[in-house]
Amino acid sequence: MVASVAGAVVGAVVGAVTKNVVAQVVKLVEKRCELWKGFPNDIEFIKRELLMIAGAEEDQISGNGAHQSVVKMVSMEEMRDLAHDIEDCLDRILRYTAEGEGEAPLLHRLKGPPFVTEVKQLKDRLKAAHQRKVDYNVNGNNNPGTSSTTSLVNTDTACWVEPVGIDQPKRELLELLLMKEVEDQQEHLNVISIVGFGGSGKSTLAKALYDCPDVVRQFPCRAWVVASEHRGNSKGFLTALLENLRPGGDPTMGGLHQLQYDIRNYLNTKRYLIVFDNIEEEQWDCVKSTFPEMTRSRIIVTTRTQAVAEVCCNHGNNGFVYNMRTLNEKHSMELLEVILKRHLPGLEQSSTVIVSKCDGHPLALVSVANYLLREKQFTETDCKNFWRHLGSHMEKEYAFTKLQQVLMSNYRSLPSRPVDLKTCLLYVCVFPNGHAIRRSSLMRRWLAEGYVRDSDPREALVVADKSLEELLDRNIIRQIDPSKNAKVKTCRAHGIMHEFILHMSMSAKFITSLRDPQRRNYRHLFMEGCPATSTSRVSNVNNRHTSPSNAGTSVNEKLRAHSLTILGRVGEAVVDFAKCELLRVLDLEECKDLEDHHMDGIHKLWHLKYLSLGGTISRLPRKIEKLHCLETLDMRKARIETLPVEVIKLPHLAHLLGKFKLGKRDLKMSELGKFLPPKESNLQTLAGFITDNNPGFPMLMLRMKKLRKVKIWCHDDDSKSLAELSTGIQKFVEHELDTSIGVRSLSLHLRHCSGNIIHSLGNSFGYLSSLKLHGALSGLTQFATSLCGLTELCLASTNDLISNDMTNLRRLMHLEYLKLVKISLGGFSIRKRDFPRLLRLCLAQCPTLPTIENGALRNLISLQLLSEHLGADLPGIEIRSHEHLQEIVLDSEINREAKIIWENAAKNHPKRPRVLYLRRVDPDEMGSMVKYVAAKTPAPDETVYSVMQEERQSSAAQPISDEELSSALKDADGAGPSMMPSSKFPSAMNNVMPSSSRVVS
Repeated sequence: MVASVAGAVVGAVVGAVTKNVVAQVVKLVEKRCELWKGFPNDIEFIKRELLMIAGAEEDQISGNGAHQSVVKMVSMEEMRDLAHDIEDCLDRILRYTAEGEGEAPLLHRLKGPPFVTEVKQLKDRLKAAHQRKVDYNVNGNNNPGTSSTTSLVNTDTACWVEPVGIDQPKRELLELLLMKEVEDQQEHLNVISIVGFGGSGKSTLAKALYDCPDVVRQFPCRAWVVASEHRGNSKGFLTALLENLRPGGDPTMGGLHQLQYDIRNYLNTKRYLIVFDNIEEEQWDCVKSTFPEMTRSRIIVTTRTQAVAEVCCNHGNNGFVYNMRTLNEKHSMELLEVILKRHLPGLEQSSTVIVSKCDGHPLALVSVANYLLREKQFTETDCKNFWRHLGSHMEKEYAFTKLQQVLMSNYRSLPSRPVDLKTCLLYVCVFPNGHAIRRSSLMRRWLAEGYVRDSDPREALVVADKSLEELLDRNIIRQIDPSKNAKVKTCRAHGIMHEFILHMSMSAKFITSLRDPQRRNYRHLFMEGCPATSTSRVSNVNNRHTSPSNAGTSVNEKLRAHSLTILGRVGEAVVDFAKCELLRVLDLEECKDLEDHHMDGIHKLWHLKYLSLGGTISRLPRKIEKLHCLETLDMRKARIETLPVEVIKLPHLAHLLGKFKLGKRDLKMSELGKFLPPKESNLQTLAGFITDNNPGFPMLMLRMKKLRKVKIWCHDDDSKSLAELSTGIQKFVEHELDTSIGVRSLSLHLRHCSGNIIHSLGNSFGYLSSLKLHGALSGLTQFATSLCGLTELCLASTNDLISNDMTNLRRLMHLEYLKLVKISLGGFSIRKRDFPRLLRLCLAQCPTLPTIENGALRNLISLQLLSEHLGADLPGIEIRSHEHLQEIVLDSEINREAKIIWENAAKNHPKRPRVLYLRRVDPDEMGSMVKYVAAKTPAPDETVYSVMQEERQSSAAQPISDEELSSALKDADGAGPSMMPSSKFPSAMNNVMPSSSRVVS
């Protein structure tokens, strides 16, 4: 298994590096290397050979856990190092050719490249490495230690331990399983999906329900099918189902259609419960047509993939999705104690670290506890050493065999095309375990590294977005805070998965700490110092991410890293980025030791594509214009108020983020050519700038034809400046009116100067997909209604909007998201025909709320009422009329009675939408008027549940009685994990259930 783990990573890294090499070759051909006789042929040879080798490596590691021989591993490592050397060489050639553009063509031709010898040597090394693969039969089937067959391991088999705290989550699912049908409605099939990361307890929860005596009584026909045992074998899958339904029955001799017919015919007159454990979409597609629709039967499916859960639950539109939730600290400790069953000296002091590192993952906790059974003591020092070498323990120790299989299965399941998601996942380890990763920053870093690409640079972010969504869909990456459109705003890897892939990355020389003595040979470096105000005794337990303040590189050492991420206080090591001449990504956003003078040499990092700076930086050096390749400059946390004009001249700059203005100078139209590249600007994101009496940015916007996202703070009432601003905005919204495709966003923060631009903007006509208006907005809603393609609108008003302003909004027929902040909506009524496509409605800090007519907003899936003064009685809003409602979002500070009433109302809704709570925080430095973040779900208590029980009579779909529930819960001796509702799907009472899992799958 050791060779297999390392081989999987090496292959993924080689493949990613090779794709970067090819991208560099394309750029090289575009330069003037064709003047150098014979040189392009050598480059082309290297390109072809590396592509073939990368393909061969990917084929070799695509097997499900096949062991790799030592010779194979040595060969793969040799190819990885060679690919790195080739890429480094190409980087230097690219810089040479780009900086030589000013030379006379004849002189450049006569001078010749200084890299001919180096390229020929690389070519010879590549040929020799290829010959060694032949000589040692590297790809043969007779290598020592290589198995000719691959065994499939079922990673979803439950690991049974003594159950703890099963009552509440089991009660929740039993209510759905045993729910009585509504008298005036026909019987129908219901599907329940249990979805979560591998090892989170999906199968065990399903098993606890399946074996419940009350379930057995109400469903006389039952079947349990482990779908993962029949992947790629539809006939075997259906045969297993039929054999489980009628044990001992005559086997079916026909094909798929005959099996489907026999299953449907057998189930046609029965009330049944079927569990499909670890199902895939292909299997569901094969079996779904066999189920009779008009029945009081139930189906439970478990899956790791959100999309599969959705597909299954959309069958007949009667499904529910349960997302597994990690264990809290209390239950994590209980699980450790259940397995250990004895006092282990030192565990009290080290338990916090164990709980933190396992991150509430049941299988990880079980594995660690089983490992600790052999220990006589486990002090804090022992604990730190254990986690430092966790990867080695997982490779060698039997206690971690199951955990490693589950984690490796999650990793291997990731596709390599069109984007290599394995490499994208490995890259997440440049951030510390538990660190909140901003979605947009991660995607732009992927782009800068070349791990995500598209032939159209403007669509590259879309590809990156889809890649991240797939990792989220597979529950490998976890969301922290959702944004307005239900997309994840911040995320992080599962704690135990992070530890696993970090070990893999370090073994493959992909990622390591800046304090690692072997750092020179790694592509990505990180360092986490002590936070400025850290008081946590467990904040820096992972020495792989921490470093003493004097841990820096030697003076003359050159590092070949492509990225460097520094967090916290690291002392003198802060200047080590100057030794990384080939950096593409430099993330100093949370570095506490960086000072302005440290930035004076930043221009030497010619290859830099992504640069982020933190709150210790107040200026940029003018030589920043030499960062020829820079694509993203993120200054959102920096104190930079004035932006050097030289930044605008950067030829490849696509994303400029912060809050800044241009220096004081009179910029005329005739001078624009001096401050922008010879061709039109490549800038896509300008978010954003402050307007004053300098019309610089509004005038420059006229030349920025590729802009997709613009954010503006209007701080000046000067009529000339506002006229320039209006013109710039008009040109921006008009630019893609003919195509009306893609995401185009405008955020405009006004003070009391809106009256001076209302006239010009109110008559505009153009295309935007997203519009945010903050400030004095009276009369400005006409601008929103004049736009085509508007799907997202946010209005935050500091003055009273007149009724006509709100009436204008009725014309927005394509709106999918509407957010109104600090707007009095008394007297405003949303009618049946208003906002026919609206999916999400957010009303934040609104003194009065609107009336929603019965039958209006039929497609609404999310209702957000964010006010701490919200009461339980809203006569103008009846949630039962919104038949597709999936979530209700409330302010966490509303009173307890209101919480109970809203939770009860959600439970009595036919779709049982989840109830979420957000916490209001002070606006950040970027000028937000109101900001909310995820709040901890209120802890349930008996009072809450009893109140909900008393009001159960108002439910249209009557749940089972208390007596029936009590009977069903007498057998609560299985272990079921706690659940958190999906961000996309409805669920029952998820908001009031505690975590209680003790068994894992």
